Amino acid sequence: MEIDNNTLEDLGIGATDEHFSLFQVIDNCITSNGRDQLRKDLQTPLPNIKQIEAIQKTIQFIGQHIDRWPTGVSNGTIKVVEKFYETAFDPIAPRVNAWNAAAYKLLHSSDYLLVRYSVIHGVDFIRGNLEWVRLLLQEDTPTPLKVLLEEIESLLPNAVLNLVNQHKTSDAFSPVAYLQLGYALRMQCKHSINRLLQIHARIDAWYGMAIAVRKLNLHFPAFIQSDQPILEAKELRHLLLEKPVAYDLTLKQPRHFLFLTGANMAGKSTFIKSVGMAVFLAHTGMAVPAAKMQLSYFDGLLSNINITDNILKGESYFFNEVQRIKSTIQKVTNGKKWLILVDELFKGTNIQDAMKCSSLVIEGFLKLNNAAFILSTHLYEMGETLQAHPNIDCRYFETQVKEDQLTFSYQLKEGISNDRFGYMILKKEGVVKLLEDIQG
Repeated sequence: MEIDNNTLEDLGIGATDEHFSLFQVIDNCITSNGRDQLRKDLQTPLPNIKQIEAIQKTIQFIGQHIDRWPTGVSNGTIKVVEKFYETAFDPIAPRVNAWNAAAYKLLHSSDYLLVRYSVIHGVDFIRGNLEWVRLLLQEDTPTPLKVLLEEIESLLPNAVLNLVNQHKTSDAFSPVAYLQLGYALRMQCKHSINRLLQIHARIDAWYGMAIAVRKLNLHFPAFIQSDQPILEAKELRHLLLEKPVAYDLTLKQPRHFLFLTGANMAGKSTFIKSVGMAVFLAHTGMAVPAAKMQLSYFDGLLSNINITDNILKGESYFFNEVQRIKSTIQKVTNGKKWLILVDELFKGTNIQDAMKCSSLVIEGFLKLNNAAFILSTHLYEMGETLQAHPNIDCRYFETQVKEDQLTFSYQLKEGISNDRFGYMILKKEGVVKLLEDIQG
């Protein structure tokens, strides 16, 4: 799936403020290395359905073993192992015996303590990886995980494994064993340990995703082989809201264009972001915040939500809207399947101009059978013409007035909104009174 940085930021996936990012909500990793891997995963969609389904099965499989998950490898263990290869200490003899071990401990006491401390954590790290192998390597282990577990078994020489298995606890070795392991890990196993660190990060990231699936009540979507875009969801919700409202959505031929209206604050932007976030998550192999979801593989996802002006370049808001739409058109005419999300098209110009420009863009988009569109607008007047178009599904978010208070159901309804509450809000907030009281 092709996606750009603007879309990642629009959907809260690549947000700089992690409190409001998808990563922050899903992150349940044990180690910072796993966290770094998860951050990459959540910004890197997978290239095809086969790989997506393999990762789905992997996360589900790990989720079945969460209650017995080994906890011996902490973030501190990882950091000590990494530091061991960066820190200088006096050389250890290749062949360690009782005499040179005693001499090293006496004459290089600080280095001995460093080696001993590092080896303790190194042994814990190795054992933690081997516990994963014992727990997870089975006949039905999904391929992505199975390949890594089998690699763990093959990375370390038998001599090292024999030393590791000599004692049940990593702090019960003799000085000879500590120095033997220190030498072996430093001089013979550096490449293997670095690879184990990579594998550990990879599995820890999957573990973090599996925990999120359980904690957030997520469900894995079903992918459909289709030449045309398909997106159907039941009880879809926004993952970053504490009390989200669930939506049902169907977007497929012949009605592949959702025309969305409603008052400000009624929920249009939240809905659009919910859809985009769920579709993106699905393409990473992750479960989604919906009771049920099925979709085709989308080759690209583009949004037009948070457009800004650029004072330094002398570019207006409207100019940047136009450039974003231009870039979108250039990409979606490649014959591949796209999901295009547009929130409040052409806010940067007057109503007449915006209607003319919006109509032109929508008519052009409707020619593209390879793409699915969700477009919200405050230009309700366009609805009458568009409502008769067979490819357009018109929906709106209803706003009601009760005792001069606006109430929002955040539920999608069929049709086009005609809500206009601008003056009412001005009055309610006291702006009208302030203006009337101005003395000339």
